[in-house]
Amino acid sequence: MTRLLETNLLTIPRIGLGTWQLRGPEATAAVESAIGLGYRHIDTAAMYGNEEAVGAGIAGSGVKREEIFLTTKIWWTELAPDALRASAEASLKKLATPYADLILIHWPAKGMDLAASLTALAKLRTDGLARAIGVSNFPPGLLKQALDLRIAPIAALQVECHVYLWQEKLAALCRAHDLAMTAYSPIAKAQVNDDPVMQTIAKRHGATPVQVAIAWLMAQPNLVAIPKSGRAQGQKENLAAASLALTAEDLAAIAALPKGRRLVNPDFAPDWAA
Repeated sequence: MTRLLETNLLTIPRIGLGTWQLRGPEATAAVESAIGLGYRHIDTAAMYGNEEAVGAGIAGSGVKREEIFLTTKIWWTELAPDALRASAEASLKKLATPYADLILIHWPAKGMDLAASLTALAKLRTDGLARAIGVSNFPPGLLKQALDLRIAPIAALQVECHVYLWQEKLAALCRAHDLAMTAYSPIAKAQVNDDPVMQTIAKRHGATPVQVAIAWLMAQPNLVAIPKSGRAQGQKENLAAASLALTAEDLAAIAALPKGRRLVNPDFAPDWAA
């Protein structure tokens, strides 16, 4: 079983299964495998095109739906209130569940009516379609604006975060407002495997560089990580990283790595410095 992060608005397992690029039977098998190994947090999105497969994996796991923390996300082209509602309902139908534990705005849209989108998002929660709501890929200024509007009880922020990209302004906002900060691409697309610093730390602990990368995130307050793995062995190793205790020397060595390497930056991305 995974460790839990508890905030005022949600209780979420600190290590979840990311499912981006897992499709069809592969996604279903990966979700069933992960749950069988003890995962209780599954992350998907409308844009991933795998919600039906993820839902089938949850149903096939034999574990009760209420024991699984399920996150899905609404794409940036669907943020007008009616479209947002329709997208959420379509996602739940594909996932074969009456509710998601967390529904996020996947990306902000340029020129979006933030207040209107947050109002629609908040209604998902009050109507029982989402246990909690939040945002993803919001830069610091936009996250602060969303929080200051006090329209929706934002419980979580999901952003790219790993040993090469630490977003302190966002992390500080999450700590100040008691938000869960979920790190996607937490192993930097496996680039940590080729890093001499990460290799040295891993060798000292009898672990892998990937496990060290996840353990580093687990050492940060309010952090949740959703590494993707379709293989049972990889899933098992990722889950075990929660038990890896890094030393002060390890943490200092990782802190010294450059922290500005962004790996996910599509053409519709916001101004990250805003």
